[in-house]
Amino acid sequence: MNSFLVVVKKEIGSVLRDGTIIIAVLIQLFIASFSSALLLGMLSLYDADTILKFGGAGIKIGVVSAPDDLLGSMMSERGLKVFNYGSLAEAESGLYNREVTAIIVVPEATGKSSEIQLYLPDSDTFSSLIRMVIQEPLKQYENHLRGQNGIDVRYTDLKGKPATSFEFVYSVMIPLLMFFPAFVAGSMVIDSITEEVENNTLQTLLSAPLTINGMIAGKIAATVIVAIVQCITWLTLLQVNGTIIKNLIWVILLALIIAALAASFAALGAVFFKDRERSQFVYSLALLAMVSIGTLLNLSPITTMSRLAVGDPYTSGWNIAVFAVLLGALWLLLWKASRRLMT
Repeated sequence: MNSFLVVVKKEIGSVLRDGTIIIAVLIQLFIASFSSALLLGMLSLYDADTILKFGGAGIKIGVVSAPDDLLGSMMSERGLKVFNYGSLAEAESGLYNREVTAIIVVPEATGKSSEIQLYLPDSDTFSSLIRMVIQEPLKQYENHLRGQNGIDVRYTDLKGKPATSFEFVYSVMIPLLMFFPAFVAGSMVIDSITEEVENNTLQTLLSAPLTINGMIAGKIAATVIVAIVQCITWLTLLQVNGTIIKNLIWVILLALIIAALAASFAALGAVFFKDRERSQFVYSLALLAMVSIGTLLNLSPITTMSRLAVGDPYTSGWNIAVFAVLLGALWLLLWKASRRLMT
């Protein structure tokens, strides 16, 4: 047992002395401390409609409207710069002179319908941005017109975060942050084991009262400890930034099991190939394949992590037990194959 702890301590010490790994971890933590900005940037790629909640500054809209100019007021509240014109000809002149970037013509509401005309610039990119930014004010104005006609539909009054934001945080961001340290842990195990073989230090290491399985277990345990510390730090920073995470203990336990699975699978590859290049190549390909297949399955680490974090009442420790069984089977295979390092 003492020899096992010595190996764990040695491996953690090696990680702490590796400047590259430390810098990478610090960069992750620095980015995590600004997770709100990170979320906005990544979410804008995931769903461009997110821009309409945060965009609008610098976009100038010319409005030709009825005397009440309600739509113009709604757009001003969203951060848009609104310029009122008395006629469409005046607004078009302002568009050609670059006083405004788009024109909205709002006729006076009469009867049961009201047709709004929108004039956009030639640039497809800028036109798309303007359409996204004015989408919310147009919905609010639509509600107003519905109310005037006795139709009470208030879907824009719903409180809370947009559904897309909720989906992205719990189905993409949290699983990514929890599993990325696990994938790195596997790569670190390969480097550690193959280094012992390539530098001919394996026999020296085993001259101590330590078995080959104990040596491999110590290296895996060290990388899993490093991975789980990163996961806990990520979770802490996410909660500080206002992200609510349910079933925190189960989330950490699942991250721990996945890290152990990745590290054990990587160790198995290192045992079979005994060199860094082939082991890393096979590990990377297998990892991509397993992640791709996992996204198609109902019971996958990503799905389970998302459901646990969101507080799904039908997801519990029994779902995690499936991955624990897989870890046990993989450990049994690794235990029997470890002797290959000695040959």
